[in-house]
Amino acid sequence: MNRIAIISDIHANLPALEAVLKDIRRRRIKQIICLGDLVGKGPQPAETVDRIRAVCELTIQGNWDHGINQPQDKEAGLWQQQQLGSERLRYLAELPLAAELLMSARRIRLLHASADSIYHRVLRKADKKEKLGMFTNTELTGGFHGDPEVTPDVVGYGDIHVPFVQTLKSKDKKGLLLFNTGSVGAPYDGLPQASYVILEGVKDSEAPAPFSIQLVRVPYDIEKVIALAEQLQMPGLNRFRYEMRHGLEQ
Repeated sequence: MNRIAIISDIHANLPALEAVLKDIRRRRIKQIICLGDLVGKGPQPAETVDRIRAVCELTIQGNWDHGINQPQDKEAGLWQQQQLGSERLRYLAELPLAAELLMSARRIRLLHASADSIYHRVLRKADKKEKLGMFTNTELTGGFHGDPEVTPDVVGYGDIHVPFVQTLKSKDKKGLLLFNTGSVGAPYDGLPQASYVILEGVKDSEAPAPFSIQLVRVPYDIEKVIALAEQLQMPGLNRFRYEMRHGLEQ
């Protein structure tokens, strides 16, 4: 059996990322995939990008990674751009939009936000039709492994900062699995702990075999990242303090 760690939405929170990486190492998981939003919100965007580049086998682009490459008219965005520098910004701009895996005969597609756009948000409370849309082939995703007739059985995404796993069925398929990783650096489900997912199964196998999705929560030193933001006089401090301490979006 193989295990893959899926992380997302780090948002420049390096202490949270390091806590998650420590937990991944403790479990002896070797493969890590990141579903985007490395930057924004937090005080260490450059260090976070560098760390993700060092440890992740694959990283896809989130809306913040794309957006930070656009002209900024707010102090927080300008500050993030200045911290990152041109080379890291270019790296974020060139990230792919989707990733695909085969595991225990499950076709797994990984996205940041949705099959349509990195800016299209699919909430946990979205209706069944919108959630089933995550399993369709679109211009963003293409066909599964290039085949327009093949669609995924499992879809994982980030973006909403709220972890969940749900089983769905369509007219053609039963047992579809939709999961959200939650957020490493800015959870919004009321629990101020880093969140990530572990996939376990037989990698690159067409043969039916056990497969599992595990949601993991990791406590970390919240006051440390707040102190870093204060020390750097990061724009948006009041909102950042609230979100870190309460695990809720302000």
